[in-house]
Amino acid sequence: MKEHALHIVLHEPEIPQNTGNIARTCAAIGATLHLIEPLGFSVDERAVRRAGLDYWDQVSVKTYASWEVFSSSQEDRCHDWFSRAYCLTTKGYHNYTEPSYPEMTWLIFGKETKGLPMEIIDRAANRAIRIPMRADSRSLNLSNAVAVCGFEVFRQWGWPGLALTRYGDNT
Repeated sequence: MKEHALHIVLHEPEIPQNTGNIARTCAAIGATLHLIEPLGFSVDERAVRRAGLDYWDQVSVKTYASWEVFSSSQEDRCHDWFSRAYCLTTKGYHNYTEPSYPEMTWLIFGKETKGLPMEIIDRAANRAIRIPMRADSRSLNLSNAVAVCGFEVFRQWGWPGLALTRYGDNT
């Protein structure tokens, strides 16, 4: 059986409530959350913890000083990690449901006000993906986008490690 691992990467997130909500989603699906500085807040802020509720101890959160530090640490873990990375952007070339996500996947999201830098998007041009929406809509809330895409990856994988029964239902 393949070991599946989803990595949610937030490049310079700005809003603590979004990051808290994303941490809660990561806890629910077992994804690792990577935060690339500078952050628009401290992870100790009450707003982040309140949004994540009591889930902080159930999620692996890693913080990096820069994109370069993050990228080199991932290279140490998986030499071809960037070929397994997908950039979520309104400038994406493909629908987020099109890729067949590999058993180890990185989903990279940009900051709320500016998105991802073009140099990261350009490097992953064939893996720049988007969530379809009306043409007059600017973008989804970051935490909603992470949830939509994270659950799509798990749907494609067949929901490994996720309970498909109701809470407390043992049948």
